[in-house]
Amino acid sequence: MRLNLKLMLMLLCGAAPALAQAAEHQVSSAAAIARVMGHLKPGDVVVLADGTWQDQEIKFEANGTAAKPIVLRAQDPGKVVLTGRSSVTTDGTYLVVSGLCLKDGGSATDGIAIKGSHCRLTETALIGGTYKFFVHLYGSKNRVDHCYLAGKTSESPTLQVEVEGAPNYHRLDHNHFGPRPPLGRNGGETMRVGYSHQSMRNSRTLVEQNLFDQCDGEIEIISSKSCENIYRFNTFLDCAGMLTLRHGNRCRVESNFFLGHHKQGSGGIRVIGEDHIILNNYIEGVTQGAFWITAGIPNSPLNGYFQARGCSIAFNTVVDSRGPYLALDAGMGTSRRTLGPENITVANNVFAVPQDGTLLKGTEGAGFRWMGNLTNATVTPPHKGIRTVDLKLRQAKDGLWRPQPSSPTRRTAEGDFGAVKWDIDGQLRRGRRDVGCDQISSAPITNRPLTAADVGPVWFNRASNKHKP
Repeated sequence: MRLNLKLMLMLLCGAAPALAQAAEHQVSSAAAIARVMGHLKPGDVVVLADGTWQDQEIKFEANGTAAKPIVLRAQDPGKVVLTGRSSVTTDGTYLVVSGLCLKDGGSATDGIAIKGSHCRLTETALIGGTYKFFVHLYGSKNRVDHCYLAGKTSESPTLQVEVEGAPNYHRLDHNHFGPRPPLGRNGGETMRVGYSHQSMRNSRTLVEQNLFDQCDGEIEIISSKSCENIYRFNTFLDCAGMLTLRHGNRCRVESNFFLGHHKQGSGGIRVIGEDHIILNNYIEGVTQGAFWITAGIPNSPLNGYFQARGCSIAFNTVVDSRGPYLALDAGMGTSRRTLGPENITVANNVFAVPQDGTLLKGTEGAGFRWMGNLTNATVTPPHKGIRTVDLKLRQAKDGLWRPQPSSPTRRTAEGDFGAVKWDIDGQLRRGRRDVGCDQISSAPITNRPLTAADVGPVWFNRASNKHKP
């Protein structure tokens, strides 16, 4: 008897961890999801039944932990299709939404709104439709990754980040922003980080390793309207627009690829505001130009144009631009803009200019610093800090124009740029730096132009599901 009692106690103790394990809730409607919300515990999983969900407004409100997030996912990734006036709103901590497809839906609200903190939207597609925003980010330390967003035809950005009181530290990575047709007016951005009235707040949003593919909604592919954001390792492919630092200060644009293929309206980076760093970018085949350094309005309102001041444009490579490589006072004389850019550093860039190309346009403002720049073009009149040479670039197997070993870009960078430790390929810059974004090196390349295979949901078959505007 004593032996049997001991055995029973051992069995009960062994079962205790199993009783405490996470629960899995099978649901087939927004109403069923609402019924389980009050019962969710860290580690639980809510599984949405495969099929078409018509006009389902899903509220996912719970609190997980870092070790045990609460997950809302499709039974099979991509086979839960929300349409009509369907939407998803998360609010809480450590929540994960995965594997959904929102297709051709719409309302005055958001397709997916992420509120709270430490939440994640992943492996999800939003295709077509007229939502105000496909994805709307609030709160702090939330992540949107491996998603596909394409085909928005209505006004307002595809993805909107709210910048509230404190820095939000959101991360947006490995997403595929697919085709967006021209809107024909303002409001066709693919991504906007902040609003004009939020623009002097620090957002510290990280936007990295995303593919922007035929994003033609308007001139601002990304509209950065807040401070201290980082845009790095992204690829802008055949987009009729530019990455625009529209409002706010102290942003960093680093190691991005802009591949225009001479598409009408394609461009590089618009620089508005103070103390931005534009570093290690590769820009090829654009038609609107590479860098627009923008003139400002005296005492500009928050929704106006602030003078570009104290910005650095360094170690970039621009090839075959059909617009100006450097617009020195873009917008001067329009929209009450009378203040030319000031205290701009242009250093150690490579400008490979076609025979009929324009290297410089506009008037240089006060305090410009030029050093170490190389071009194949004849600069008339001669310009300090820009040297005309045979660049000795060669198109590599990856399609990019790279310096040959005998190129004058090698170890000729000028100035104190010790903090520039890496090139666009992710290769270490040792000793005296090479000019341009590409350090000649035999080290492995870790950052390349992105393709559809590198980003977006694993389950998403782009060939069959791509929205065609």
